[in-house]
Amino acid sequence: MPRIGMEPQRREALVRATIAEIAASGARDITVARIAKRAGMSPALAHHYFGSKEQMLLAAMRRILSDFGREARRAMAGAETPRARLQAIVETSFGPANFDPEVVAAWLNFYVQAHRDPEARRLLHIYHARLRSNLVHALRPLSTDPEGLAEGIGALIDGLYMRQALRRRALATETSVALVNDYIERGLRQ
Repeated sequence: MPRIGMEPQRREALVRATIAEIAASGARDITVARIAKRAGMSPALAHHYFGSKEQMLLAAMRRILSDFGREARRAMAGAETPRARLQAIVETSFGPANFDPEVVAAWLNFYVQAHRDPEARRLLHIYHARLRSNLVHALRPLSTDPEGLAEGIGALIDGLYMRQALRRRALATETSVALVNDYIERGLRQ
């Protein structure tokens, strides 16, 4: 007899297992069976909830993006100036939950997946558009070229994530924030 109300918990377990498995073995070697085993369930049940490995990978990124969005909104709600809003975005981007090695590995996989999967590409475009919009909004009163500066900040954030994923030693959050802040200061002086 099926256990009523278990679907949300099982989906959550599979999403967490997907993120952990990406970090442990990389997306190329990841299988539904390995994700299911990590989540403590059968591959058939994992397929039942998500249908495919690609759908599990997308669900993992939706979770990561949702968590990031919630943290960013919370941080920006307390920002009283455009500069404070900008700082909230940067600090949230490199916060402990978002710059975690498992999350960074999932991001790297997401970029690869977006290259060939239209649904992943659409999700990535939504993320980029929201980040750009928030950055431009914060930069508009501070810069004569808020769109150009926002594009550079977004590219630097993405680049630091890529470097974090490929480093032998982790890049410190403080170092990443300082690099982006330095770029912002230079851009605001121009």
